[in-house]
Parts: sequence; structure tokens; C-alpha cells
Amino acid sequence: MTLSLDKAQTIVAGALDYARQNGMKPVAIIVLDDRGAPKAMAAQDGTSLRRADIAFGKAHGAVSLGMGSRSLFKRAKEQAFFIAAATEAIGGKLIPVPGGVLIRDGGGALLGAVGISGCTSENDEAAAMSGIAKAGLAGDPGAD
Repeated sequence: MTLSLDKAQTIVAGALDYARQNGMKPVAIIVLDDRGAPKAMAAQDGTSLRRADIAFGKAHGAVSLGMGSRSLFKRAKEQAFFIAAATEAIGGKLIPVPGGVLIRDGGGALLGAVGISGCTSENDEAAAMSGIAKAGLAGDPGAD
């Protein structure tokens, strides 16, 4: 199974709905496929200039290393040299804070990742999880 454009757009719409319903600050959302290629993106009115780049870094880091950015956050605290080296290895596009969530199918296969930035990391992650669920897929934010 691959991540279709329709599913990616459903994820974006679901995440935007979650952000609006929960009074989140304006967010940028990007959905990447399993290769790290962009499938869908949106930025709410009022997001700051580089929010989309941060959202991309969360999703890109997650899909590149095969772990949700919550796990990358934990590794950054425990193994800063690993995160620094991994960031360099993947071209500098890794933001190791919650808000980068892997997208999996029902069997656990990796389909891509969602990155959201604009509110708190925890809220960004919750919006990503909600969008993924709206598309009928499973979100994997990583372990604490």
C-alpha cells in the first residue's frame, strides 16, 4: 500500500479541524510519503515565516530514521551526538521534538510521516494523530 494523495489531503484536513476545534495557534502541516517526498501541505493564516520548514524537519526526521519525533526528542536528550550526526547525514533537515508522526497502515507498514508546527509540540503531535486517524490509518509518534 502507498500513501495516496486523497489520504494525505484527508490527514491535512483532519489535522486542521483538530487545530481549529482545540484553539491551537496557527499551524503548518506537511505530509510526506515513505520516500520523504511531499504529498500534501497547508499553512493556516497567521503562521510564522518558517513554520512549514519546521514541520518538514519533524516529518523528514521521522521518516528518514523510522521513528516518530517523540523518540527522536528522547534520543536528543540522551544521545546528543547521535542526533547531531543523524541530522548531518540526512541533510540537516531533522527537528527532534514531538510533532513528527509516522503514518502506518493496518499491518504496521510505513506509509510516510506528518509534521506539524505552530503550537506546543504536544498539541502539534495530537493534531497529527487526529488527522491520521481521520484517514483510517495508524499514527506512530514514537515512545517517551
